[in-house]
Amino acid sequence: MILDIHPDSPVPIYEQLVAQVIYGVASGALEPGSMIPSIRDLATEVIVHPNTVARAWQELERRGVVSARRGKGMEVTPEAVAICRSQRQELIRQRLRDTLREAVSSHLAPDEIRRLIDDELARANGHRRGKKS
Repeated sequence: MILDIHPDSPVPIYEQLVAQVIYGVASGALEPGSMIPSIRDLATEVIVHPNTVARAWQELERRGVVSARRGKGMEVTPEAVAICRSQRQELIRQRLRDTLREAVSSHLAPDEIRRLIDDELARANGHRRGKKS
């Protein structure tokens, strides 16, 4: 499992970890029954304090995404796919709301906001707006 942590992000690292596991399960990259890295292993890999990873794993367990398997570690639950698909939409929806509120409060016109969204969506998909690939 590869996680892309951004220490300079305004989003706390434990929330980044939670979101990325949710996205991984929702997309099928992490299947039910898959084991996620141990707290110690992941903390070493992404260079964060083990308590940060522990907090993320506890949150995922609280949400029903993973469960502890004695002597084995944390395993993605059978229910995780449905849970994560719903949570993925809500996470993205909240971030979009926050971004749109900021755009509106900065007095950007609705057409300008739509153009920015279209440009960034094209960029995220590897395309430049106005050019065919």
